[in-house]
Amino acid sequence: MRILTGIQSSGRPHLGNILGAIIPAIELSKKSGNESFLFIADLHTLTSLKDGEAIRNNTLAIAAAWLAFGFDTDKNFFYRQSKLAPYHTELMWYLNCFTPFPMLANAHSFKDKSSKLADVNAGLFTYPVLQAADIVLYDANIVPVGKDQRQHIEMTRDIASAVNRLAKQDIFVIPEAEISEEVMTIPGIDGQKMSKSLNNYIDIFLPEKDLLKQIKKIVTDTTPLEDPKDPENDITFKLFNLIASKEEIDQMRSNYLAGGFGYGHAKQALHEVMMRKFADAREKFDYYMNNPKIIEQKLEEGEKKVEPIAQKTIQRVREVFKF
Repeated sequence: MRILTGIQSSGRPHLGNILGAIIPAIELSKKSGNESFLFIADLHTLTSLKDGEAIRNNTLAIAAAWLAFGFDTDKNFFYRQSKLAPYHTELMWYLNCFTPFPMLANAHSFKDKSSKLADVNAGLFTYPVLQAADIVLYDANIVPVGKDQRQHIEMTRDIASAVNRLAKQDIFVIPEAEISEEVMTIPGIDGQKMSKSLNNYIDIFLPEKDLLKQIKKIVTDTTPLEDPKDPENDITFKLFNLIASKEEIDQMRSNYLAGGFGYGHAKQALHEVMMRKFADAREKFDYYMNNPKIIEQKLEEGEKKVEPIAQKTIQRVREVFKF
């Protein structure tokens, strides 16, 4: 089973990325019979970030995070979208010619910003088509996505099916979206979904003191120190609940309900459990970031391994149009 996951290089990976995407994807890649295609979607990143140096640094950080959490690059496929750009963009053009305008106009990625058309570039408008090319180029069977991306996978299926119908053969594998109901939304420090664009994220790879400063910015209510507090409606507790052990969670809940336990204490406890839980990943992340040539080598090896698959797909499509 081929599983494909892409992540933009618009920023360093944050806690939401790690809990919601990185760890689940790595666990999926370890299952017998699965092979995972993990790529860094640096071409997609250009729709929102135009700074080449920042994109490169973010790419290194994202790759370092996946390696730090144990992604097996020997068993699987690990590559940058831009290094296979001739295949991705050529296939995107073919798919563009099968994509109805209303389909793109109704895409969430466009509609959410359509009230300010001056801020919408053509890349953002055709984003779902490049995403479709990313997927069908490698004959992916499964694409794990959040609920907000379900529409884009349905678009991929429709576009790829249109080409198959014209060719009267299965030029493309029609992918399935895998949406895990178990993966919850990771709250940011303001209570909204953790997001780079909202600047409400927690970067677990920061130096220890900087990480604590970030955690201390978590929004809380004004309940006095001595009073009992509601753990279920507190952001700090929600984050603690996602990474601590059951015993630690039960104790933290008791502390909240008993009173005499402040939000400052809770944030300190969250920091301590993060430092402990992610100690190994933090150490490995720093190692890779301090040795970028190792990251580069692993990506280059993955790109050489994945290129023949892309070539075969492009050749099938060219044969349809006698190119």
